[in-house]
Amino acid sequence: MGTTKRKSVLVLFLLSVQALWLSGCWDRTELNDLAIITAAGLDLTEDHQLELSVKIYLMSPSSSSQQIGGTSGPDKGAAGLSVVRSAVGLNMADAASRLQQLLSRRMFWGQDEVFVFGERLAKEGLAEPMEFLMRHYAPRERANVFVSKGAAKDVLLLNPPIERSVADMLREMSKSQTGLNVKMKELAQMMAGRAKAAAVPLVEIESEQENPTSFPLIRGTAVLKNGKMVGSVNDRATRGIMWLRNEIKEGTLTISPNNAKGYVSIQLLRAHTELIPHIQGDEWSITVRINARDDIVENTTDLDLSNPKHIKKLETELGYDMKQRTDMALAKAQKELNADIFRFADAFYRKYPKKWNENKDRWDDIFPKVKVKLEANPKISRPGLKGKNLFKPNQR
Repeated sequence: MGTTKRKSVLVLFLLSVQALWLSGCWDRTELNDLAIITAAGLDLTEDHQLELSVKIYLMSPSSSSQQIGGTSGPDKGAAGLSVVRSAVGLNMADAASRLQQLLSRRMFWGQDEVFVFGERLAKEGLAEPMEFLMRHYAPRERANVFVSKGAAKDVLLLNPPIERSVADMLREMSKSQTGLNVKMKELAQMMAGRAKAAAVPLVEIESEQENPTSFPLIRGTAVLKNGKMVGSVNDRATRGIMWLRNEIKEGTLTISPNNAKGYVSIQLLRAHTELIPHIQGDEWSITVRINARDDIVENTTDLDLSNPKHIKKLETELGYDMKQRTDMALAKAQKELNADIFRFADAFYRKYPKKWNENKDRWDDIFPKVKVKLEANPKISRPGLKGKNLFKPNQR
């Protein structure tokens, strides 16, 4: 009996020790302990310091009354509350540290999918903040990056009526190809690449006259060289940049054919751009070969699209539109900004590595003189019905 009792005591002791080992997640981090950042904006102040602004998603409505510093109040979104908080520092790391001091919760960067750089900071240079963002483990390399026309903080303060947050709206617009879709890792690669030039979508704040609500729109492209913004490109030329960079995946183009009343809208099915470089003596040239397949989605003209001649005419006009857009982009990049945002340098390096290494220090002199030949080959796969006459009532 004594032996049985001792065994029972020993079993109870072992169970008690095991219970201590399984006492729970002592180092846990609850969601309510985190300041979940959904977007970040970086601006340059008047005294050349860096201002870091973050949009923080609040997990519960009760937390909206929490006073955690900064300058902006809570914004009500479609599925919760969010606030914008800011801090100024000597650099990105210093600003992030000062911002953390203003918050009662630990900053969590895992949900931050958007970084907006203010125009003034972009013109001064993005090398220093990008050094922090690429070196630090917390920010996501797959986050979308933008340059704002004005202060980045003003973009973060917007509260779009449809999406949950301004970050969701910017990200979805990038996916829909209203402009370039650039990730942080891609921006770093372009800035450190052979051409030292980068193209980043440019964001402007749009306001409706009838509705006081403001929202961001991607309007053109910011061009960077050696890490600094040297100019911008409008919407029409941006489409030319996307053709030259092989980044057109979808889109709709509406044209008014010559000698025909009405419009034809054409939807892109697929496209591919190939860069073919040539070096002959001191002359550097490149052939841009664009193959595209399209569908006609609307025809309000009297053109009979069952006629191959009319289809060929539309394909010719499509190619002319593509050439116009690419010529605009080339003129801006080569003649005005001298920034190789088309990756021509990489194409020459792949085909002529030895020649490139001999001339890489002269690329700024060579790039503006590179002759570009465009070979546009758009093909309409499915022309659809004849035209608007099909739906007109019979006339007697």
